[in-house]
Amino acid sequence: MTRKIPIDCRRLRRVPKQFSRLDQRLVRSRLIEKCSHQALALYLFLVVVGDAEGLSYYSDRSIAAYFHLDDASLDQARQNLIETQLIAYHKPLYQVLSLDTGRQQGPVPCPCHETSREQAAVARMLKQWLEAMS
Repeated sequence: MTRKIPIDCRRLRRVPKQFSRLDQRLVRSRLIEKCSHQALALYLFLVVVGDAEGLSYYSDRSIAAYFHLDDASLDQARQNLIETQLIAYHKPLYQVLSLDTGRQQGPVPCPCHETSREQAAVARMLKQWLEAMS
């Protein structure tokens, strides 16, 4: 099983306290007006399939099949949600973002991403060392 690491730790999604699973601030803050119909369909899909923190690994191919979208249309819908700051995306991971915090300039990586980068750097060095030894 793939371990999911949030893209933006500041904005982990929590199910809103009101009755609905979708946050009513989408309407009250007029965010819904900034999204295309395809972007809103994608957002709803990601809310439904995401885990408790809003994380999902659905592939582009699977999502496109659900909505009968071509690659360009899916990319456009995803970009619309990113620009509206409703989701973060780092292929292949989607994160539905919390609306609780103020709008930020880009995601804040979680500390575990740094560990992952460090591990990759060590792996590259070991590989180079082993190749040099042979």
